[in-house]
Amino acid sequence: MSLKEQNIIFFSQMQYDSPLESTNFILAKHLAKDNRVYYVDRPYTWRDYFTSRNTASYRNRRAHFFSSANSIIETEIPNLKIIITPPVPSINMLPEGWLYRLALKINEKIVGNRLKKVIRNLDIRNYIYINSYNVAFPSLHKQLDPVLTVYHCVDPLIEPYQVRHGLVSEDILVKDVDMVISTSKELSNKKRLLNEQSFFSPNAANISHSQKALDPELKIADILAGIKKPIIGYFGNIERRIDYDLVKGLISSNKDKNFVFIGPVDKYYANEADYTAPNVHFKGPVPYELMPAVLKGFDVAIIPFKKDEVSNNIFPLKLFEYLGSGKPVVSTDFNPDLKDFTGETVFYCKDIREFSKALDLALNDDEPSMQKRLEVAADNTWEHRAVEVKKLLRASLDHKLSTI
Repeated sequence: MSLKEQNIIFFSQMQYDSPLESTNFILAKHLAKDNRVYYVDRPYTWRDYFTSRNTASYRNRRAHFFSSANSIIETEIPNLKIIITPPVPSINMLPEGWLYRLALKINEKIVGNRLKKVIRNLDIRNYIYINSYNVAFPSLHKQLDPVLTVYHCVDPLIEPYQVRHGLVSEDILVKDVDMVISTSKELSNKKRLLNEQSFFSPNAANISHSQKALDPELKIADILAGIKKPIIGYFGNIERRIDYDLVKGLISSNKDKNFVFIGPVDKYYANEADYTAPNVHFKGPVPYELMPAVLKGFDVAIIPFKKDEVSNNIFPLKLFEYLGSGKPVVSTDFNPDLKDFTGETVFYCKDIREFSKALDLALNDDEPSMQKRLEVAADNTWEHRAVEVKKLLRASLDHKLSTI
């Protein structure tokens, strides 16, 4: 039995109006198709509040920060409402220890008080509480009265600002909730050591959006204009996960191909000035709406991630977005679990030599191979994943209620 007609408070790490699509908000939207979902936007810190005053993000929230009676932003989905909470003190710079944990309690109290007022004003009863990767508020649910508590783990904690307090906070959260849902098998196995009610439900893709790349009438994105084919493309954040040594080797050994990276560049990990070869292009981010037009211009889509103890926890959204566009995909073999979902439709490579050979094979792709990719993508849509998550939530909720 699936989950229907439930109230769900979905407390997210991602802002609802983020320019990039996120697992968090996508899942919330799908849950809202047959449940009432209240998406608690990631709270602004005071630093965010003062430094973001000239942004659309700030303007969208300004009227809602300090009024519990005006906390709600309506969406185009009738069952999905956004809850804005007051800004909280910036505390991440504090060292881990009693002072940080005291400050954290204050922040959780600020956000919790707002949520309790909204819950009372809207008469929200018998609700499920899902913390979607927001380890900055690990004990917020203790201020509320949910019938089921869930931690939705979408990635390993790796960035310095995350691990500073996040490793301790995530363990607190995982141990205390009724169930954990992780987006990779390795993550789920690790969380099961702390909470036996740990389950795996991988990321997926908005295939209806990706498939727009197959439309013969769709114009290739202008951002690719003037770049000679074949184009080997990457669409997404350019940050820690990328194997930059591999990328440099591929650029050097495949001078007949143009490598294009579309997405925001994290300067901490990548310096565009280091890439002076004429066959590499960093084009910056584009709106998610333009993704199909960008993918249409790729001849091969790539995922050049590092293979390390972190990457085997990653189940990237872009994998099925690429497949949904019909494009050949070449990837490093950073997560062996991926092959269970993609079969023989993706080239998984261990080094520069294998990757280069796979690029040449992919450029000679045929129609039957494209159809197989589309079939795999069709089996890994967010509609499928939402059904899986709702079944997990329903089973856990029924189990908990039966033991009361």
